Amino acid sequence: MFSNAPTKNPTVLAWLEDKIKLVNPDKVVWIDGSDEQIEALRAEACSTGEMIKLNQELLPDCYLHRTAVNDVARVEGRTFICAPTKEEAGPTNNWMDPSEAYEMLYDIAKDSYKGRTAYIIPYSMGPVGSPFSKAGIELTDSIYVVLNMCIMTRVGFNVLDSLGDSNDWVRGLHCRCDIDEEKRYICQFPQDNTIISVNSGYGGNVLLGKKCFALRIASYLGRKEGWMAEHMLILGIEYPNGDVKYITAAFPSACGKTNLAMLIPPEFLKNKGYKVWCVGDDIAWLRVGADGRLYAVNPENGFFGVAPGTNDKSNPNALATTMRDTIFTNVVHDLDNNTVWWEGLNDNPPVNAIDWKGNPWDYRKYDKNNKAATAGAHPNSRFTALAKNCPCISSEFNSTVGVPVSAIVFGGRRAKTAPLVYQSFNWQNGAFVGSIMASETTAAASGAVGVVRRDPMAMRPFVGYNMGDYWAHWIEMGKKIPNAPKIFHVNWFRTDDNGNFIWPGFGDNMRVLLWILDRCEGKVDAVETPIGYVPKVEDLQLEGLDIDEATIKELLRVEPDWWKEDIVNIKEFYELVGDHVPAEMYEELAALEKRLG
Repeated sequence: MFSNAPTKNPTVLAWLEDKIKLVNPDKVVWIDGSDEQIEALRAEACSTGEMIKLNQELLPDCYLHRTAVNDVARVEGRTFICAPTKEEAGPTNNWMDPSEAYEMLYDIAKDSYKGRTAYIIPYSMGPVGSPFSKAGIELTDSIYVVLNMCIMTRVGFNVLDSLGDSNDWVRGLHCRCDIDEEKRYICQFPQDNTIISVNSGYGGNVLLGKKCFALRIASYLGRKEGWMAEHMLILGIEYPNGDVKYITAAFPSACGKTNLAMLIPPEFLKNKGYKVWCVGDDIAWLRVGADGRLYAVNPENGFFGVAPGTNDKSNPNALATTMRDTIFTNVVHDLDNNTVWWEGLNDNPPVNAIDWKGNPWDYRKYDKNNKAATAGAHPNSRFTALAKNCPCISSEFNSTVGVPVSAIVFGGRRAKTAPLVYQSFNWQNGAFVGSIMASETTAAASGAVGVVRRDPMAMRPFVGYNMGDYWAHWIEMGKKIPNAPKIFHVNWFRTDDNGNFIWPGFGDNMRVLLWILDRCEGKVDAVETPIGYVPKVEDLQLEGLDIDEATIKELLRVEPDWWKEDIVNIKEFYELVGDHVPAEMYEELAALEKRLG
């Protein structure tokens, strides 16, 4: 079957032969990642209507795609960790017995490529040849998937050359089938380095290098091999003297993660010569370096960003990145100039337009209270864009050794409990801070507002094994990093009694990051509180901010009664995670309770 295959790796060829026999395509194509092949695939996708070529003068090499109406987001309820036992998957994951899962999935996948082409995508998560990086092969019947993977990962035959005869690669099978949501499954088999996704065409479920590999499978591999795969952005802050310090940060959704990753310094810091560089907006792989520091790489090659709300004010760097080589999914098609639009882009919605479902759209009927039914772009519509096109992309983006991490930052959306920023007492206490990370639901999320949802390290949907064992891995890693980063928590979302945000956020968050780095360098003192160290007001760079000292003190206030209430909720969550919660986490919880009095 593979007389002309670009690899002789026996494990790769045996797996592919087996799976191609199962799905039974009319034709098999190896993806080499070349410009010529990508251009030919784009043309083919446009000829069948799978994609629409946009205005090439305004948006060079940009295309529009629409997914099925029933297939517009990641589906946590249909996502399974198929570990050998339910206990290994843990109570925060959906579990399925591996042998039952394989049988069911192969039954769904059987002959599903009939009349279609099978595309074999060899790809690397991380720069090819880096000791951080891992290889994968995705078999798919979707040109959309191929073109997205060519943006989001490093695709090409050099991946196969680098892999050689090794069996250390991740198998990924994607079958569009009938896009039947009742038979939609995204299954990870961590012990087999395998991912199978059926009946979806939406990026988050079918770009198997992303959350499936780079977090669920990689977190399992990291525990086994002594490194970490985390749902974290990586950014560098350049000081006026040219020094660059790096921070990784984990936030649940709707907490401004991408905006922080591509932050633009406030005017007064920009004028002093400060700059911010984006290494990654979503995922970090972390290893201990020879010098005893923790180093981070971004395993991705692009950004898979949410379009609505992205504009010249909220994230000009992200918007600029989308201006070329981008695939837009489920946004508005502006027919007058053959470009795209989405809610929150600007105040000029197109008059002659097609919505994300492919129907004529009248912007005058848009109702903010009923976004799902009246929006032109789906609320989870996306852009897939090359990281190299980002104006603030770091010169270290393709580094094979990664960047040294000074600080790890956790964050959540809390109206009252968490102060603007605090530093943990040590690594173990920092791991505890990550384990209790939480956000309160907003009106956008669901009917109930202010409900606390625990999302440890922002990894709740992405840990490939038992959450308690994941925390234990964090504690173990702390013992292996001689010069460990310091760990902090931020909360940009504290509100006043009228529900208004007190802190301006966006670019002004850099003021907090500079204090964090000052603490890492031992340049400033801090105030000890029951939860950790908070800044002295005079140590925050507040120049040009229209906020008085009393308001800053309120932002930094640690109110014991709020925390005592929170502890009740933390204990409930720990009970949910169950008997795999490490003893160290309960020690930290007891110590916090004691300090609160």
